[in-house]
Amino acid sequence: MARETRTKQSQMRARIAAAAARLMAEDGVDDFALAKRKAARQLGAGDTQSLPANDEVEAELRAYQALYQGEEQRARVRALRAVALAAMRTLAAFRPYLAGPVLKGTAGRYADVDLQLFTDDLKSVELFLLNRNVPYEVSEAHHYCGDEARAVPILRIDWDDVPVNLAVYAAKDERAALKATPTGRPIERAGIPTVSGLLDAAD
Repeated sequence: MARETRTKQSQMRARIAAAAARLMAEDGVDDFALAKRKAARQLGAGDTQSLPANDEVEAELRAYQALYQGEEQRARVRALRAVALAAMRTLAAFRPYLAGPVLKGTAGRYADVDLQLFTDDLKSVELFLLNRNVPYEVSEAHHYCGDEARAVPILRIDWDDVPVNLAVYAAKDERAALKATPTGRPIERAGIPTVSGLLDAAD
């Protein structure tokens, strides 16, 4: 009986992972936890033990995009990386890094660009934007530097009609492993030379 239960849970995990990947690819859902919860509700799965890991959903997302979106996906990622690189070069004084789905190459439709900035002077970033007549909205996210929680200001701007989220970290955090959750993997990030190389390789 226990083996049958484990088999059913494994099958449901796979179905939820596939459904969550479709939501991320087609509907622009960019939060793994939200995509998994919505997929579980769609499938009538009330058992949270059946929820797949983010890595499982990401694998399904890559497979779905390769199968159903193909060149559209590749073109989208190239275009978003070009926007990211332009913004990063303009914001070079604040040590910018690209992170998130645009870096990973899994950006869905309606995806934002996620940049990390490293400076001890948030006001200087705001002044930089104001001096260039770049409107922004401020929010906050909670990330982790090792096991230490960080309240991270997020400045949301539009760059060439693409939403860009500027997460502003302390300068010392540039050398640290930053995570979205206490037990999660470090957030992957890439500086200007790496993003430029990704674009060159795609041409």
